[in-house]
Amino acid sequence: MYNRLMRSSEDYEALERFDSTFIERFGTVAGLDEAGRGPLAGPVVAAAVILRGPVRGVNDSKLLSAKDRESLYGEIADRAYVGIGLSTPEEIDLLNILNATKLAMNRALDGLSVRPSYVIIDGKYLNLKIRGRCIVGGDRLSASIASASVMAKVFRDRLMNDLGNLFPEYGYERHKGYGTEKHLKAITVYGPSMWHRLTYKPVRESARPEMVSRWLRDSAVNEDRLFRAGLLTPEVLK
Repeated sequence: MYNRLMRSSEDYEALERFDSTFIERFGTVAGLDEAGRGPLAGPVVAAAVILRGPVRGVNDSKLLSAKDRESLYGEIADRAYVGIGLSTPEEIDLLNILNATKLAMNRALDGLSVRPSYVIIDGKYLNLKIRGRCIVGGDRLSASIASASVMAKVFRDRLMNDLGNLFPEYGYERHKGYGTEKHLKAITVYGPSMWHRLTYKPVRESARPEMVSRWLRDSAVNEDRLFRAGLLTPEVLK
């Protein structure tokens, strides 16, 4: 039985009809979505999905439980062509989050084994290498965008779980990099890690000069990234 937030058969047919209007006009259509634009840490992850069959129950990933997302992840992988792309925290700091998201989405498109002729994207103002259309709220209108939403979210959550094992002091596996109270407290106590987005204000303000000096000495973080974050202060450079 589907979770109450998963799509019914009738709902799913509406999502398919939405996609079919683009498929009839353009041919092979990929849905595209991202996860992780808002967190203080971790990459932004994009997924491109070309459905080869129905995935009933799919919905905007934010409306699904973790268990339902995991179940749908496997179904989508079996019934679609999927490309995954990401941009690292360093790229986010150097390019800004909008441009880093575009980069991740283009990488997701490059990861598809079948090239789409058109792309429908959740969001707005994103011009990619393949022609397409941005649709605000598309993850609740389109089967392929909703599927991309699930793939991006689950893939990113798994990465953050792995980071949680490597850096247990931050609790990444619990908050996935978002600015929860416990996460902000951990950044204050331990300072940021290299997986944090240094240009984001709560992170930048917790980066101690001695930590930045050590990153420079060990070539762990490049100067351009530190400069863009405003962390190359006279105290660090002296």
